[in-house]
Amino acid sequence: MTSKELLYVEDALGHEQFFQTKCAETVSQLQDENLRNCVEQMAHQHKQIFSSLYGLLN
Repeated sequence: MTSKELLYVEDALGHEQFFQTKCAETVSQLQDENLRNCVEQMAHQHKQIFSSLYGLLN
C-alpha cells in the first residue's frame, strides 16, 4: 500500500469513528423508537465499515 493510500485509509477510519460516536450520542437523545432504531442501524453500518477498513491495515 502506498503512503498516499495509507493516509486515505487512516482518514477514512477517523471519519468512521466520528460517525459512530455521533450516532451513539444521537441515539441517547432520541425518544422516537423508529428513529432511534434507524440511527442504531447507521451506527452498526459505520462500525462494519470501520472494521473493513481496519482489516486493510493487517
